[in-house]
Amino acid sequence: MSQSVKKNYLYNMTYQLLTLVLPLVTTPYVSRVLGAQNIGIYSYTLSISAFFILFGSLGIAMYGQREIAFVRDNREKRSSTFWEIVILRAITMLLAIVIFDIVFVNGNNDYRIYYRILLLEMAGNVVDISWFFQGLEDFRKTVMRNMAVKLASVTCIFLFVRDSSDLPVYFLIYVFSILLGNLSLWLYLPKFIYGPRHGKLHVFRHFKPTLALFIPQIAIQVYTILDRTMIGAIIADKSEVGYYDQAQKIVKMLLTVVTSIGTVLMPRIAHTFASGDMEKVHEYMRKSFRAVFFFAFPLIFGILSVADAFVPVFFGAGYDKVKLLMPVISPIVFLIGMSNVTGIQYLLPTMRQKEYTISVLAGSGVNFCMNALLIPHFGALGASIGTVIAETSVTSIQIFFTRRDFPWPRIIRSMGPYLLAALVMFAGCLTFRHFVPAGWGSVIGQALVGALIYGSVLMLMKDPCVNMLLDAVKKRIRKRKV
Repeated sequence: MSQSVKKNYLYNMTYQLLTLVLPLVTTPYVSRVLGAQNIGIYSYTLSISAFFILFGSLGIAMYGQREIAFVRDNREKRSSTFWEIVILRAITMLLAIVIFDIVFVNGNNDYRIYYRILLLEMAGNVVDISWFFQGLEDFRKTVMRNMAVKLASVTCIFLFVRDSSDLPVYFLIYVFSILLGNLSLWLYLPKFIYGPRHGKLHVFRHFKPTLALFIPQIAIQVYTILDRTMIGAIIADKSEVGYYDQAQKIVKMLLTVVTSIGTVLMPRIAHTFASGDMEKVHEYMRKSFRAVFFFAFPLIFGILSVADAFVPVFFGAGYDKVKLLMPVISPIVFLIGMSNVTGIQYLLPTMRQKEYTISVLAGSGVNFCMNALLIPHFGALGASIGTVIAETSVTSIQIFFTRRDFPWPRIIRSMGPYLLAALVMFAGCLTFRHFVPAGWGSVIGQALVGALIYGSVLMLMKDPCVNMLLDAVKKRIRKRKV
């Protein structure tokens, strides 16, 4: 893996973790101040606006990232492609905003005040150009600029959200952080593109290809957003949405460590594929699979070990159900990690959108059916089970489609050392739990003991991922000495 890819992976992982970790910094406070019911209302209404953002955005973010990667070495083409995609996104998003305003903001429902605030979230998505910098493989700007905005939003939460009546304030802080963060990236544009040249812009040539990516995006959202919508619509107690959302939040934060490499490598693989170097493409893929195994197994077994101690000290009283949901959802760390490699990193950059679309459409169908069957009886637990089954189907189908591209028996065998090390780690963490009372001491202790055991076992096996990390540390130490 080249130095630029390593740096971009770290930048993107930092950014993705930031978007999840900073809300988690506030979660112990907010979950106690607002309560499970208000958290459920927040998650439910956000799931509604997310669908309109999805329809307004089409598949433009992923498509734009890929198209910029194709033309990044030509400023003229890069500029025209950028403006065409920006204008197309503005048109489709504004149409979505109008419909959202008519149906929900001015509709007959109990949450109109929150939907009115969420109009600002949709406005923030009109001006989102993070895909442009990702296509250029310039992740530093996205990370540094948004970090300042998000840190400010965390400060505002602690200052202005004081009791359960401050839910509208919590919404406002959320939407302004998105709007300001996205607007800030426009300050960098003059260095990379020319201004719009009206006679040379062909906006609607992008409509059909973005629509092709839009179909799998809809399918993906069925089992990332529709879960919350269906729980809220089927179960009267909105606390169930809150439980599910909090469990998902923790697991998705850990998942970010595994999937960040996909966002980084997609433009790199697209560029490499365009140059015809398939051997290099497959080299990137092999390293991606190993990275998924290295991170996913210890994270899954870590969740299984610490959930009982973690939930009460992190969320406070009234969230006991999250203790069950986190372990149930945890397999998606591996499943989404794998489908991220085969789908996002391989099928899409190599123009095999049809196979990618089939896999996620199948997954969304499975998820919808599972939700319809399980949520009425089990609430958030049913949605969690449905998510795992859906992700299993997506990963399985993508493995089938790439069966001639990769030596899958050898790839599956290469999981062995990581699974073994994670099982040894899990046994060590369970032993540690018996000697330390539940609380932060138990959570932090298990994390440290688990990391030490996992790393030690892999070092004994002379694992290349551990050797790469050790080499990176040694190089940094040598640089500091010099």
